[in-house]
Amino acid sequence: MAFVSVADLLGPAEAGGYAVGAFNANNMEITQAIVRAAEAENSPVIIQASQGAITYAGLDYIVAMVRVAADKSKVPIALHLDHGTDMEQVERCIFHGFSSVMYDGSKGSLEDNITLTRRVIELARPRGISVEAELGKIGGVEDNVSVDEKEAMYTDPDEAERFVAATGVDSLAIAIGTAHGQYKGEPKLDFERLDKIRRLTGVPIVLHGSSGVPDDAILKAVSLGVRKINIDTNIREAFVWAMQAAMEKNPKEIDPRKLLGPARDAATEVIREKIRLFGSSGRA
Repeated sequence: MAFVSVADLLGPAEAGGYAVGAFNANNMEITQAIVRAAEAENSPVIIQASQGAITYAGLDYIVAMVRVAADKSKVPIALHLDHGTDMEQVERCIFHGFSSVMYDGSKGSLEDNITLTRRVIELARPRGISVEAELGKIGGVEDNVSVDEKEAMYTDPDEAERFVAATGVDSLAIAIGTAHGQYKGEPKLDFERLDKIRRLTGVPIVLHGSSGVPDDAILKAVSLGVRKINIDTNIREAFVWAMQAAMEKNPKEIDPRKLLGPARDAATEVIREKIRLFGSSGRA
């Protein structure tokens, strides 16, 4: 099955009242874990690559890995650029095989964000590539994207309405209390703000920094219009901890497959749990 765009996945999610998981991949084993989980749950899935992942693995390697997975998979798969802050990088992904991109202009002014997001849409949409944008600043650190807690700013609903009307973006990532990375405490989401933004914009809402958000909060967010949920930290935790456990069990092991295999299995189980929580099981 060839790549689909994220917009192709979020339309049915909107109609069905569920969210599609967007899982970050940095290597072959995590890519395999995402696909295995999606197939086991018969769920559509979004495989994301951040700018950091592309720097680490290489753009061509990322595209080739996910394309092989999609060609062999029985479930629909989108390949999405996560947090594209560099316009040159966004353009490279558009022209080199991604089926969806995120342009993150949230650190600039509203007017600049609108202008640059529209430029991305003009390049992407004729090629069948969907575009996600961000308004408001989501705290924490993810790869080379960092927002200090003091700088984290919730999305203004009126600005969101204006932004979506001016750009026609396919989906919108908003700041309502989540953060990238590991949480220091339990996040408290602003559901009233989420509900207002959803009603004013009418577009699928994206929740970033969702690792560590309590299950009941995720379920409520989905009920209020969140249709794409990003998970990265939980996958990293499961992967690295399983690999560490395998090394501790046999410290003389030199076969990487004996260490990476258990890590892949652990990541697969975490992703399956998230897919079930988001409500996309059986929706492929």
